[in-house]
Amino acid sequence: MNPMVETAVKVVAWLAVVLFASPLIEGVMRKLRAIVHSRQGPPIVQPYFDLAKLLVKEDLSSGPGAMARLAPPAAFAATLAAAFFVPVGAAAPAAGAGDLFLFVYLISLSSACVMAGGLAQASPFSHFGSSREMMMVVTVEAVMTVALIVAALTGGTALPSGLAGLPLRVSVVLAVVCYLFAMQALVGKLPFDIPEAEQEIMEGPFIEYSGPSLALLKWTFYMKQLLFGSLFVGVFFGWPRFGLAGLPGVLVGMVLTYAAVLGLGLVVALVDATNPRLRIDQSLRFFGGLMLVALAAAGLAAFGF
Repeated sequence: MNPMVETAVKVVAWLAVVLFASPLIEGVMRKLRAIVHSRQGPPIVQPYFDLAKLLVKEDLSSGPGAMARLAPPAAFAATLAAAFFVPVGAAAPAAGAGDLFLFVYLISLSSACVMAGGLAQASPFSHFGSSREMMMVVTVEAVMTVALIVAALTGGTALPSGLAGLPLRVSVVLAVVCYLFAMQALVGKLPFDIPEAEQEIMEGPFIEYSGPSLALLKWTFYMKQLLFGSLFVGVFFGWPRFGLAGLPGVLVGMVLTYAAVLGLGLVVALVDATNPRLRIDQSLRFFGGLMLVALAAAGLAAFGF
């Protein structure tokens, strides 16, 4: 097959997975949470129904300014752009165009858009949610960034596609623990779903959104679950390989990567279903301590341990 055609097929296939398979992960996680709570729960395709319903509703917002209107599509676009730098059963679609740090910048940009959209609304609950989001981002994304720095130091490169599995070292084990806790918070799951906290501030920065804007914000979080999981599988363990070359190997690798991320999502859902929400001060103290662990891991990685 022509290399350009093969690359185009790979990019389209990965975008299709990120866009249309990511809600299924949320559906499976909801189903597991319902089972743990002895409930029947919604069908695993419920996130698709939710998105479809929101996309055809009227787009209403209490914030009439451009910031409130542009924040959801900007958050969605930044997350979708980050997908091009994540290994997906083979090298990332834009493997040589950006590294782990560009991925972190794009994810941070997505979080900043969510905060900006919440602050542009007229609701105090929205402002509370955005301020909580800001505090969580400052601590949690810093922990994830240091964990990825450990991976870069250990693997000798910051390109995600060049980190096809890392050796078993103390620094790597500590980085894995830090990354998993940070991922739990960044995808908004208990015990760290503090910015949304339905029982306290009623969805926080999302409370004043409806229709397509709310659909884009929810879709953004669905994609983040897939991207963080894929990055974890690809960077720390090496993406699943099936021994096939060319496009068949890429497509089979995508399926195996998705299956691995789905398994990781079940672990995230189990933690979510069996833990109470932490207060914001408890969460900040927790991630402050975790930051010290991540920095210790970076120090060990610098000396080869």
